Amino acid sequence: MLSIDIVCVGKLKETYLKDAVTEYEKRLSKYCHITVTELADEKLPNKLNDSIISEIKQKEATKILEHIKKDSYVICLDLTGKQLSSEEFSKKIDDIGLNFNSSVTFVIGGTLGLTNQVLTRSNEKLCFSKMTFPHQLIRVFLLEQLFRAFKISKGETYHW
Repeated sequence: MLSIDIVCVGKLKETYLKDAVTEYEKRLSKYCHITVTELADEKLPNKLNDSIISEIKQKEATKILEHIKKDSYVICLDLTGKQLSSEEFSKKIDDIGLNFNSSVTFVIGGTLGLTNQVLTRSNEKLCFSKMTFPHQLIRVFLLEQLFRAFKISKGETYHW
């Protein structure tokens, strides 16, 4: 069974988002072993400059990299990544499970994004949209798309 880890910066505060995550984790348990690791985000000061931004991103990067398994296939969610259809995403998950590894790690960075160090560690980058969404909402999008990917792969009716 494929093992999927989601490493994300920032904790969910809103009950409706927590409920959605819990629901998709339950649904996904039929198809994979899923773990969501929430890392504390760094506090943002009222005024940011390049030095502070770099320092905050580096602190978050250190925490992220500590939670990536050495042999895991890593996909960072990033605005510079590829955009895939649900069918293409499903095939990607199948291909990773068959050809690369039994462990996949998705990384969702904090408000300021990911460092080059984290992006370089990734096997690829994925972009859900060129629009900007709260990172907490992207977590729900990712879980839903993973569930949809498994349903597509198994030929089940959720996608249609």
